Amino acid sequence: MEWLAPDGRVVWGSTAAAYPALLRAGRRVERCHDVELTEALLLGHAGRWGEPRSLTAAWARLTGAPVPPDPPPRAAVPPGDGQASLFDAAPPPPDDPEIIARVYQDQSARIARTEHPGRFRLLVAAESAGALIAAEMGAAGLPWRADIHDKLLHELLGEPSPVGGPPRRLAELSARIAAALEVRQLHPESPHEVLRAFARVGVHLPNTRAWSLRGVDHPAVPLLLEHKELYRIWTAHGWAWRDAWVHNGRFRPEFVPAGVVSGRWATRGGGALQIPKVVRRAVVADPGWKLVVADAGQLEPRVLAAVSGDERLAAAAASGDLYSALAADAFSGDRARAKVALLGAMYGQTGGAAVPALATLKRNYPTAFEYVEAAARTGEGGGLVRSWLGRTCPPRSAALGEEELGTVDGGGASARARGRFTRNFVIQATAAEWALTLLATLRGHLAGSGADLVFFQHDEVLVHAPEERAAEVSEAVWAAATRAGQLLFGATAVRFPLDVSVVDCYADAK
Repeated sequence: MEWLAPDGRVVWGSTAAAYPALLRAGRRVERCHDVELTEALLLGHAGRWGEPRSLTAAWARLTGAPVPPDPPPRAAVPPGDGQASLFDAAPPPPDDPEIIARVYQDQSARIARTEHPGRFRLLVAAESAGALIAAEMGAAGLPWRADIHDKLLHELLGEPSPVGGPPRRLAELSARIAAALEVRQLHPESPHEVLRAFARVGVHLPNTRAWSLRGVDHPAVPLLLEHKELYRIWTAHGWAWRDAWVHNGRFRPEFVPAGVVSGRWATRGGGALQIPKVVRRAVVADPGWKLVVADAGQLEPRVLAAVSGDERLAAAAASGDLYSALAADAFSGDRARAKVALLGAMYGQTGGAAVPALATLKRNYPTAFEYVEAAARTGEGGGLVRSWLGRTCPPRSAALGEEELGTVDGGGASARARGRFTRNFVIQATAAEWALTLLATLRGHLAGSGADLVFFQHDEVLVHAPEERAAEVSEAVWAAATRAGQLLFGATAVRFPLDVSVVDCYADAK
C-alpha cells in the first residue's frame, strides 16, 4: 500500500517490500519516501538506535500502542527458476493510506526539529532514492557470462571433483603443502591443522592470516598463500555459486541500502561486494553495449577537507591528486609521507612512521586535524557523533559486528577503539552520503537513455549502456559527481574527481 505526497512523492512502508513487484509489472517510480529507512535515521538521531523501524512500529509509536518488533531478516534465496524472488516481501504493512500519510507527516515534523533539517531532508531523500536504485539494479542484473566464468574456473582450479570435493588444483596444492610440512595429510583451510603442522617444524605462528604467513621463510608459505586465494574463489564464486546465482546471463544479488552502520550498502547473499578482480572477467557487456565504470578516487580524504572547513586542505583537494598536492604544500614533496599522515589522522594510527607525519599535518592543517580528533574524543567519552547530513553512529552498547572494533567493557582499550570508530565514522558515513547522492543524481540523468545502473560498491558505480550512448553516460557520471559535491557541501574548493572507464569487460576498468 502507498500514499502520494503533495509533491508527487510515493510514500510507502518499505521500498524493498513494495517496489520489486511494481518493477515486474512494468511500473517505475520516480521518487519515493521510504518510511522504514527514514524511521531508522530518525531513531538514531534521537539516540534510540536499533529500535523497531517498520511502518507498523512507527504507527504504534505515534499512537501510543505497544511497539511490535521488526520481523527477522529474510534468508537469501538465489533467484533460480521456479523460486520466489529475493525481493518477495515479508509481512505487509498496514493496508491503509491514511496511516501512511499520518506517519509521513509525523516524520516530516521530526525531520524539521533536527539540528540541520535541510541536510537531514537530503539524507532521507538520498536514502529513499537508494532503495529504489537497489531494487532496480536487482531487477536489471549485472551482465554475467557463465561460459567465461566456467573457463576461468577451469584455468584457476582445474577440473571440479566428481564427488564434490576440492577441484584438482586445490587437491594438488594440499598434497604439496603437506609434503613441505612433513605430514601425511593436511587440510590447508583448517587453521588448527596448519598451526599444528608449523609448530612441528619449529615455526610458531599467532594465526594463519596472510600477513602472518608472509613473515615466515618456509617453502610451504607460498603454497598456502596460493591455496588461500584459490580456495576463496572456489567457495565464494565457484561452480556452485554460478549455478545458484547466475541465470539468463545476469547476476542478481539483493542489495541492502544502509546495510552497515555507516550507511554503506551490503548485500543479502551472492557476495556481490567481494567479487575478485579475476572473476570480474565474467562481467561482460551485451553485444552492442558497454560498461561505464566510475570510481571516486581519494574520496574519504576529500570528504575530510570539505566537512572540516580547513581552507588549506580544501585548496589541496582542488587538485586531481590530493596526496601530491599535500606533499608539495607541506611535506617537502614526499607523497608517501603525506598519505600516511592523512590516512593516519582519519583512521587513528598513532605509532611508527605516522607520528612525525601526523605532527606535520597537525601543524599545517589544524582545522582538519581537530575535526577528527574531536570525533575521537567524543567516542572515547561514550558520546555519539553524526555524519555531515545527520546519520548518527550507534552507541557502544549496540551489537555492531565487525564495523565497531571496540568492546563494551568500558576499559581504556575499549575507549580507544571506540574513538577510532567515531573518528572514521564522521568521514566514512559522509563519504557514503556523497556516493549515494551521486547515485540518485545519476539515476535522474539516465532516465530515458536506455542505460541501466547495474552495480554499486561504496564509491564505484557501473552502468550498462548502449554503445552509442556510452560517451553521454560518462558525461552524466561526471555531472552527477559534481552535483553531489554541491548538494552536500555547497560552495567548496574541494573536487571529487572520478576515474571513468568505458569497457567491454569489468576487469578491464582502471
